[in-house]
Amino acid sequence: MKYLVMIQGTQADYEAMSGNGSEHAPAWNEKDMQAMFSFMQSVNDDLAESGELVDGQGLAAPAQARHVLSGKDGRPVVTDGPYGETKEVLAGYWVLECESLDRVTEIASRITQCPVPEGTTEYPVVIRQIMDGGGDVC
Repeated sequence: MKYLVMIQGTQADYEAMSGNGSEHAPAWNEKDMQAMFSFMQSVNDDLAESGELVDGQGLAAPAQARHVLSGKDGRPVVTDGPYGETKEVLAGYWVLECESLDRVTEIASRITQCPVPEGTTEYPVVIRQIMDGGGDVC
């Protein structure tokens, strides 16, 4: 089965990683960044070695996002960031092919152990099974 494993963040978190901290997102330093990158590389290497990694990427800051809606006249309505600092967005993801929900939960539990500066907001790691065809959606 394939699963989408997602990590969340806010614009404030991205700014903190650039050294501009705030109340719920303390500033990261070079050592913090290297610890996070090293941890994530280790996770990715292990998943690639086990054959479970299909894809995984970090995403650009929410300020670089764009929302597109259909307007009343049928033409697209485009909204650019930045978005509110506290609005959680998808910060990164993995597409994994695992034998069971228990296995992907084990991987997500490992991801929660990623080192971050003290005082950083904790977000859940979200797991969603990727539907294969038009099967049950409930």
